[in-house]
Amino acid sequence: MASSSDTPSSAMAVSTGATSYPRKILDYMEGFLVSKTLFTACELGVFDLLLGSQSPLSAEEISEAIGASLDGTQRLLDACTGLELLTAQQQEQGRVYSNTVDASRYLTQTSPVTLYHSIQYSSRTIYQCWSHLADAVREGRNQYEKAFGVNSEDLFEALYRSDEEMVKFMHLMNSIWNICGRDVVTAFDLSPFRSVYDLGGCSGAFAKHFTSAYPESTVTIFDLPKVVQVSRQHFVTDGNQRIGFHEGDFFKDPLPEGDLYIMSRILHDWTDQRCIELLTKVHQACKPGGGVLLVEALLLEDGSGPLTAQLYSLNMLVQTEGRERTAAQYRALLDAAGFTQVQVRYTGKIYDVVLGYRQG
Repeated sequence: MASSSDTPSSAMAVSTGATSYPRKILDYMEGFLVSKTLFTACELGVFDLLLGSQSPLSAEEISEAIGASLDGTQRLLDACTGLELLTAQQQEQGRVYSNTVDASRYLTQTSPVTLYHSIQYSSRTIYQCWSHLADAVREGRNQYEKAFGVNSEDLFEALYRSDEEMVKFMHLMNSIWNICGRDVVTAFDLSPFRSVYDLGGCSGAFAKHFTSAYPESTVTIFDLPKVVQVSRQHFVTDGNQRIGFHEGDFFKDPLPEGDLYIMSRILHDWTDQRCIELLTKVHQACKPGGGVLLVEALLLEDGSGPLTAQLYSLNMLVQTEGRERTAAQYRALLDAAGFTQVQVRYTGKIYDVVLGYRQG
């Protein structure tokens, strides 16, 4: 039997390493705790309540207003303070809470740049799919059937499995483009393109940014009939004179002729084969000298990042048929469909832009 002095060097390395503090590993391990704290505070209306208050509120006042237990509310408020979403002050009557600037700006429902609806979708839909991430990695396919009991052979039948879910998804898209839209539409000078089709334009948020940046252009949102109906009712008002609608399925129905086709967060939903199929249809419909604008989270060519795009690619695995890609991979898809003079712009934010032309 070996003595204690005969411990293998590998075991010594493990023992020595154990004396360090694995902060990064612990942060990653507990990351979902942060997410769910944020999701819950939004869902319960904590940030909306504090925004509407004329003064800081105590835990007792907040718990009564949101209909929650005092003990649970106190713990939630303190965790949000630790996350720097709330500030806390000690007053004569006790501890009181207020929103931080970021909380009022991004976590309240009435803010023009709110992420509230995106957070709700993350909590109630994406989080549920991610609970089956290991199955998605093993099987190489999305997890709607396990998460929600719905067949995912038709991707958007699964995504829009109820009217409520469709509206949630549209609010998600709306909030994202309210944050990133301006940077994306101005990454290139798109003013020469006057007749623009936004394929899968959803809530119209991207179209609004486009027409604001290029007042001589008109944008037609091409989307499924039920999406167009909801967009007309809830998102695009009659005052948006330069935004129109065209009902259809871009895989099944003919595409109208146009100068520019926008595909924002579309191709990442699909396999390479389906992407080439759709891009080929776009190329055939596009006027000579026109183009296609792809808006996606681009991976670095060596696969080393950015982390956000890497995580989004995992999300495409659990939710769709597609993946995030590199600029070179999108260039190859555009080349295969006949587009030329492909250019790339990095915005420095979540989404980047790829522009390809149809030769005149």
